[in-house]
Amino acid sequence: MLLNKGTYRVAFKVIILWSLLFTAAAPSSYGQINQPGAPPTLGNTPQQQDTTTRKTNTNKWSSNDVQIHGIKAWSQQRIYPDSSIHTFHRKPFIQPWRRDLGNMGSPVRDLLFTPRQQIGLSLGYHIFDAYRFLPGELLYYNTTRPYSEFTFRLGSKAEQMAQIFHTQNIRPNWNVAVQYRKLTSPGFYKIQRNNFDNASATTHYTSKNQRYTLFGAVAYNKQQHDANGGILADSLLNDERFGDRQTIPVGFDNDAYSVRRSSVTNMHRDLSVLVQQRYTRGPIDTLYNEDSTQFSTHLTPRFSISHRLELSTEKFQYKDLRPDSLRYAPLFQATIPASDSVQMDQIWHRADNRLMLDGFIGPDEKQLQFSAGIGIRYDQFTTAYVSGEDKRNVFSNYLAGTIGKEALEKGQWFYQANAQFYLTGQPAGDFLLNAGLGKSLKQIGELSIGFRQQLSEAPYNYTLYQNQYTRIENSLSKQSVTLLYGQYRNEKWKLSGGVRNYVPGNYIYLDSNQLPAQHPDIFSLTQAWARKAFHVGILVLDNEIVFQQATANAPVNVPQLMARHQLSIESRLFRNALQIATGIEVRYHTAYHADGYSPFMGRFYYQTAYMVNNKPEGSVFFNFRIKRMRAYIMMDQVQQFLYTNNIAAPGYPLQNAMLRFGFCWVMIN
Repeated sequence: MLLNKGTYRVAFKVIILWSLLFTAAAPSSYGQINQPGAPPTLGNTPQQQDTTTRKTNTNKWSSNDVQIHGIKAWSQQRIYPDSSIHTFHRKPFIQPWRRDLGNMGSPVRDLLFTPRQQIGLSLGYHIFDAYRFLPGELLYYNTTRPYSEFTFRLGSKAEQMAQIFHTQNIRPNWNVAVQYRKLTSPGFYKIQRNNFDNASATTHYTSKNQRYTLFGAVAYNKQQHDANGGILADSLLNDERFGDRQTIPVGFDNDAYSVRRSSVTNMHRDLSVLVQQRYTRGPIDTLYNEDSTQFSTHLTPRFSISHRLELSTEKFQYKDLRPDSLRYAPLFQATIPASDSVQMDQIWHRADNRLMLDGFIGPDEKQLQFSAGIGIRYDQFTTAYVSGEDKRNVFSNYLAGTIGKEALEKGQWFYQANAQFYLTGQPAGDFLLNAGLGKSLKQIGELSIGFRQQLSEAPYNYTLYQNQYTRIENSLSKQSVTLLYGQYRNEKWKLSGGVRNYVPGNYIYLDSNQLPAQHPDIFSLTQAWARKAFHVGILVLDNEIVFQQATANAPVNVPQLMARHQLSIESRLFRNALQIATGIEVRYHTAYHADGYSPFMGRFYYQTAYMVNNKPEGSVFFNFRIKRMRAYIMMDQVQQFLYTNNIAAPGYPLQNAMLRFGFCWVMIN
């Protein structure tokens, strides 16, 4: 595997950018660590220490050992950075059961049936969700020392991804975190380049008296995908003339245009700003240590008012600079001049403003919280098609309520329920009901059950498709989804599993003609999964299996059985200075009619003409960790030495056998 000049340039830029970020953070972090515990001075002469003048509530910030964790907004459950190497080699973005089109950065679908859980209006493009930073899913950190991570992954054919993450507490009660990711992947086949930029920033602030709390997040994502239309026939994979996969003819071949770039591209870009704030009333206690040199302020909340504001803009663009009239035959009939182009932009602007009243019952470690409030929302959808545009403005109001209790210690019950109901506007009548409960038992493990039901509008992109040659408009009923689930987890036994049952009604999808359709009947889809790891000395056998089955005539195709098995040797060497995990991994799923991909619509579509029947996929890996650096080297798709390429979707084969390398380096100032 050779590194080209572009690889060196990207790596150099990433290292320089991280160095500047780390250098800029150093002065403030040094003061943050040393200032709180320093004795008062007059000029350059230290005064005699007096413990009565050194009372502080920032003692943890002078610790030499880093303490870092993340939380979700308004949650007390701590999430710690992952430092394990057991599965470090696995490809990001497609875990645990997702599948791309055979090139990192290409459109992704989930082989484990998972309906969208968003209610109200939406744009409807989700093929790049696996790569995006979403503001509602970002973590808010707290760290005693500035903490940085630099991650780099490199694969054959110049596949590369670099990511920088940095967080630090400006003050003990104020944290900021930023991250940036760059992904490029030309791919093994013709004109299938992907180029992504993803960035996010978060801040978490709590006033000294703990009455005011702020969570702020910004997320930006830009995904650019070159569509090649898929290879013309699977038989070409066995043709000796096409040993170099980049010579196989593809659906959108355009040698006259560019040998590296496709004339057909999809671009998805979004920017979101999320601000959540709360003012709380309740008794405040000041707690001192034994010698009264340190203190902490503790607020027991009883009542609060919270505000949530989200502003976002999202754009999906389809562009064909060298169109062929036959290419669009499934969608429309038109004679397109060779000098013309086909382009469509769909844009969504959204403002969601919510005010809630919150109540709290019980002590902090067993506190029950309940909330109720109202929200107002504005949505604007625009379809631009070169010669004109279609614009729609929607105002709506909704009611929202939540009740919940977290299990902060083992043996406690945890439960939560939330509801949202739209009163006015186009989504009037849409609702969401969600409830779950469980308990963590010391010997038995953690058990939980839950229920979810939703009724939602059809996404905007299913209701309108328009370019300068055609207009396809659909009137679709609201879609309902009911979910029942139960799951079990036991960390001691390395065992987990669960069952889900989905019952969709008026299910919305793309049919075999790549056109929007709606299934009028209710159907059911059941899923069961389990994972068990066996440890025998230094040998670890990790097994995962999923079974899913839909009722007859459901417009859903999923593998009935999926499995993954990993056998590895895991040990510590050289007086625990080196930790390794090395072995083999095998992935498998049964034959099924895999969804096709429509670059025109930017979505996957249901089809029953093509059966995917793959051989088990395998990889050989060596993961290791030295102090704060984790790294891996692996050979992926090793079954390709014996068989031809596996197929991800009709016309989209997976890569050849390929080398991958990556590392994650944690730096603490």
